[in-house]
Amino acid sequence: MGKLREVTVLLADLPVTLKTLHDCPSFPAPTEDADTFMGNATLKALHYAHLARCWALADDSGLTVDALSGAPGVHSARYAQDSVAPGDAANNAKLILNLSAVPVENRVARFHCAMVLAAPGRVLGSAIGAVEGIIVDDPRGDHGFGYDPHFFLPTYNKTMAQLPPDQKNLISHRGIALRAIRPIIEDLLQQPDEPKSP
Repeated sequence: MGKLREVTVLLADLPVTLKTLHDCPSFPAPTEDADTFMGNATLKALHYAHLARCWALADDSGLTVDALSGAPGVHSARYAQDSVAPGDAANNAKLILNLSAVPVENRVARFHCAMVLAAPGRVLGSAIGAVEGIIVDDPRGDHGFGYDPHFFLPTYNKTMAQLPPDQKNLISHRGIALRAIRPIIEDLLQQPDEPKSP
C-alpha cells in the first residue's frame, strides 16, 4: 500500500485508470527468482500484463548495504522470512542486528528501484532510481514503510520516514524511477496504434 500511494501521486494526472492487485485478487503471484532488481521487475510486469491483458507497471525495490556485501538486496522484503512474525519490523530488527558491530559511518546503504512497463508479451520501457544514505539503529519518523525509519539522509538530517510524502517523492528511489518512466508512458499514450487494454 505504501508503494501504491507513491505511484498514485506521481501518475495521478495521466489519462489512465490505475488498478492494483487488490482489484485482481485471483491473479497468482509470479516466482521472483531473478538475481537483480531489474530482472524481478521485468518478470512481474510481463506476468501481470499477460494475466490482465493490458499494460502493467511493476517495480522491484530494495536496500543494499555495503558493509553487508549488498544484503539484503533482492531479498529485502523477505530478509527475515524465517522469523516468527516476518514483515517490516522483523526485517529491520535483523538488519540492525547484523550491523551491530559496524560503526555508523561505515553503514552506507542505497535504496534501489527498478521499474518496468510491459504489454502482454513485451517490455515497453524501463527505468531505475537510487538514493544513498546511512543505516541508523533507532527508528525515526512515521511517514515511511519498510526500512525507511532506519535510512538516514545526511543532506536532510532526517530518515526517509521523517520526510513528508511530497518531499520523499522528489528524492526517493521510486520517485526517481517513476519520473524517468513517465515520459515513456506519455509517449505511448500518444501512439494511436498502441493497444492499452483488451
